[in-house]
Amino acid sequence: MQVRIGMLTRVRSVGGALRLAESVLLSRGRRQARLNAWAAVCENRRHAADRESGAALLGRSAEVAHRRA
Repeated sequence: MQVRIGMLTRVRSVGGALRLAESVLLSRGRRQARLNAWAAVCENRRHAADRESGAALLGRSAEVAHRRA
C-alpha cells in the first residue's frame, strides 16, 4: 500500500512499488484505451442512427409503392 503526503508518495512494500510503477507507466495507455472505446461507442451510435433512418426510408417507399399498386 502507499501513503500520499502532498506530492510525495511513500511505498510500504515491493508490491506497492510495483503497483505504483505500473500505474505511472501504463496510465497513458489506459487513457488511450478509454478514448478508443468512446470513439467506438460514438461510431456505433452513428451506424445505428443510419440504419434506423434507412429502415424508415425503405418503409415509407414500400407504403408508397403499395398505394400505387
